[in-house]
Parts: sequence; C-alpha cells; structure tokens
Amino acid sequence: MGIAMNKPFAESCEQNKHVILDVLKQEFSQQKYVLEIGSGTGQHAVFFAKQMPHLHWQCSDRPSEIDGLNAWIHEANLPNLLAPVELDVLGQWPTSQYDAIFSANAVHIMSWQAVETMFAGLKHCLADKATVCLYGPFNYAGNFTSESNARFDQWLKQRDPLSGIRDFEKLHLLAEQCGLSLKNDYEMPANNRILCWQK
Repeated sequence: MGIAMNKPFAESCEQNKHVILDVLKQEFSQQKYVLEIGSGTGQHAVFFAKQMPHLHWQCSDRPSEIDGLNAWIHEANLPNLLAPVELDVLGQWPTSQYDAIFSANAVHIMSWQAVETMFAGLKHCLADKATVCLYGPFNYAGNFTSESNARFDQWLKQRDPLSGIRDFEKLHLLAEQCGLSLKNDYEMPANNRILCWQK
C-alpha cells in the first residue's frame, strides 16, 4: 500500500470547473479518448471524468507533478480516469491517438518554443475529427482584452520572461499547420476564453 500524501490544490480549478464543463459537454459529447496536457493538481481531471463518464480521461504532466496527480486519481477511483503519463511537451510524446485534447492555463506558462513544440506534437496524436480545446487568457490583434490580463501578463514575465499571454492569431496559425480548423471561441468569466479547433 502506497504512502498517503497531501493532495495539491488550486483554487482557480474550483472556481472555473463548472463553466469549463458546460463547454466540454458540448465539444466532447461525441468523443471518447481525451488527453489533458498539463493536468497540474488533477482537480479538473477528477471533476470532468466524473461528470462525463463516456470519456476515457488521460492526464499528463511533467514528472514533478505526477505524485500529486496520482493522489487525486487514486482517491477518486474512477474507472474512466486513467493513470497519468509523464509528458513534457519538449520531450517524448505518447504514441496513442486521441479524439479530444484539453489544456487549461498552460500555454501562457510555457515558453513560446514549448507552445510551438506542443502543437507539433499534437499533429501526431490527433485522431480523425479530433477536437482540441484550450482554456485561458488570450490576446487579440496583439491587444490585451482587459487591464487585469495586462497586469497578469506583467506578473508572468516577472516570474519567467519566456512566459506570457499568447496571441490568438499566432495560436490559430499553429493549429492550422496541424490541420485544425477553428470551431468555436467561447467567452468565459474572468477575461478567459476557450478556443476549440477540429481536425
């Protein structure tokens, strides 16, 4: 029997999980296999897998996050929530194919090189008709959508100069290079969006 550990916790996951679920219920209604990139604490994965039992939810993150993910997953004990896989977008990618990809609050934490590499990696693990959904803050035409997002971007860059809120147009170009077409762009609370593309 493994040693119990305190589960990591992110307040933002509790605040946004219901509004994200409303979108994913629509976008993933016909999908079966989801790869979540940058699962973090695992709170989203547990909640979404429980609310959408038709999905097989595959968590992934860097090696440093796996123990925390396992703590949430083992406690939830859901048949459709799979053991997490190690995934650094700059490293080795899963060989499986998925018909749904979800990632929340990740692309503004990564370097732009990592974002480019992530989309290049997606190209090889997307099944036909796959849907890709990214949640987070995004800029449009190079402009922040709110003063709070501008302050958040400044905070991000102070923490890591390579991070920052990404431009929708640049992300969309990367998506098109993967054979993805924009399906929906949802306005979300707290100046966030969900961008959804389909193969």
